[in-house]
Amino acid sequence: MSRKVLAIFLSLFWVTAISAQSKHPKFNVIAFYTGKNDLAHVSFVNEANRYFPEMAAKHNFSYQSTSNWNNLNAAFLSKYQVVLFLDTRPEEPEQRAAFKKYMENGGAWMGFHFAAFALEKSAYDMNWYWYHNTFLGSGAYGSNTWRPTSAILKVEDKKHPVNKNLPATFKAQPNEWYRWQNDLRKNPDIKILLAIDSASFPLGTGPKSHEIWQSGYYPVVWSNKNYKMIYINMGHNDMDYEHKYDNTNRTLSFTFDNEAQNNMILNGLIWLGTGKKVK
Repeated sequence: MSRKVLAIFLSLFWVTAISAQSKHPKFNVIAFYTGKNDLAHVSFVNEANRYFPEMAAKHNFSYQSTSNWNNLNAAFLSKYQVVLFLDTRPEEPEQRAAFKKYMENGGAWMGFHFAAFALEKSAYDMNWYWYHNTFLGSGAYGSNTWRPTSAILKVEDKKHPVNKNLPATFKAQPNEWYRWQNDLRKNPDIKILLAIDSASFPLGTGPKSHEIWQSGYYPVVWSNKNYKMIYINMGHNDMDYEHKYDNTNRTLSFTFDNEAQNNMILNGLIWLGTGKKVK
């Protein structure tokens, strides 16, 4: 082989190697979902499974999703740096134990909206103390606003990577906002990142009076200092509930139609996939 041919061969080899290396994802994400209960949650799951693959291609990470919660085991989770819960939580003891071990061993997690829901004597009973009280810190579900409504959110920790380049306040997408049993401000392990700004009140349209919040402090995005995790209360799209029995299932608002909110979510995902715990 001549020197010229050898030089061309080596050049092509290195170009191919560099190209392959650049396409290697920075981190791998697996999203778990159920996608069966509540039109708004199903709509969000479908939207998320369209949005995140686009972001993965743009920001060089991999994204996969599954509705098989039996995949929540050590062998399967070892392939992924970040786990997402899009709408629910694991129910089987083995699945819960595997997730707890994954998080305690340095895995990362992002959960949306209903993933934190728990209520005594409901289909999602308050029967996983570690997850709801130690990990999330929120305890049981308390109440919610209705109808899905936009809120003004305020940044509570400007230095946290999740809030990078966010304005001090911004208007979120319509959502069903949750109130929790526990006051997260009193938990030293919890870092509140975003909360509802007082400019949002009254929040909700009812028709029941308790569905309209007039005042109070409501965290909507937070992290636990002992884990690589972020909980995000968003994830309930507004639906055409008045015609839900016509089988139209029409979505009236989309969670990912909001630049500031999207930046926050993407900041969080990249931080979880590439960063370390922030004290």
